[in-house]
Amino acid sequence: MTNRRNVLQILGSGLALNAFPSWAQDFPSRPIKVIIPFPPGGPTDILGRIVAQKLSERLGQSVVVDNKPGASGMIGADMVAKSPPDGYTLLVNASLHVINPSLYEKSRYDAIADFAPLSNLADVPLVLVVNPKTPVQTVKELIAWVKVSKTPVNFASSGNATAPHLAGEAFKLAAGIENMQHVPYKGSSPALTDLLGGQVQMMFDSLPSSQPFIKSGALKAIAVTTQRRSSSLPAIPTIAESGLQGFNFSTWYGVWAPKSTPTQIVQRLSSEIGQITRLPDVRERFLALGAEPVGNSAEDFAVFTKTELTKWARIVKQSGARVD
Repeated sequence: MTNRRNVLQILGSGLALNAFPSWAQDFPSRPIKVIIPFPPGGPTDILGRIVAQKLSERLGQSVVVDNKPGASGMIGADMVAKSPPDGYTLLVNASLHVINPSLYEKSRYDAIADFAPLSNLADVPLVLVVNPKTPVQTVKELIAWVKVSKTPVNFASSGNATAPHLAGEAFKLAAGIENMQHVPYKGSSPALTDLLGGQVQMMFDSLPSSQPFIKSGALKAIAVTTQRRSSSLPAIPTIAESGLQGFNFSTWYGVWAPKSTPTQIVQRLSSEIGQITRLPDVRERFLALGAEPVGNSAEDFAVFTKTELTKWARIVKQSGARVD
């Protein structure tokens, strides 16, 4: 009886393996579409296209990028969430993917439950920059200056409820200062223009867009917002090491598949993407953009996205940030 049970168990295991979809075992057998929910030319698009090209080379299939901008990335993300879970439609998105749920009451998808995380591509630090005429050199001096200022100190951002805006709100909370006034702009470029002109005094900005002005001396970099110093600006300290322990904010970029995508395909894609981020030429291109390559596992990325969702929800609630 025992032997018969063992035979049945072995047969059952074999049937379960054979029941795994043959198309998943043969993956990929046709072109893959990568949806990028922002216009061409932005950081999400640039990083996504670098990875798509390498993924095509490694898988031996065409990987086609399809830009579907709109609604802070939610239009493209919704398309992927509703795509067949077969690994042939992927999403490359920024950290707004886990910020949006705290900003929009109604969404057609769940940013966590409706996706299978594949890998974190890269982490792009935000940098705290000030107008050179501002009489501060460090985070501590900046906090002290803001606290004694008789008028509110204006900090710019690329828009309401963007990562730079929320990083500024988090800075206010961590430093215990209220005398900072948010001034939103429609993008980083006009915000930097006013910062250079002195209409605003400080800004949390994506490192790639501020870096040329920092290197030319047109702006003064005070600190970066990540846990580690940026390899692009190694002499600039982090906000955490400048006294606000635990401060860690950045814009990061990841890849997702629709939920219920077979584990075999998820692991294959995650492994390939991770290896791509470690290729010397890819690392060089990422770092030139101010992006620190990551390339973690599907499991680690899943944990990370949930942690980020909780963190940003807390910041949004505490700051009262809202979309236009």
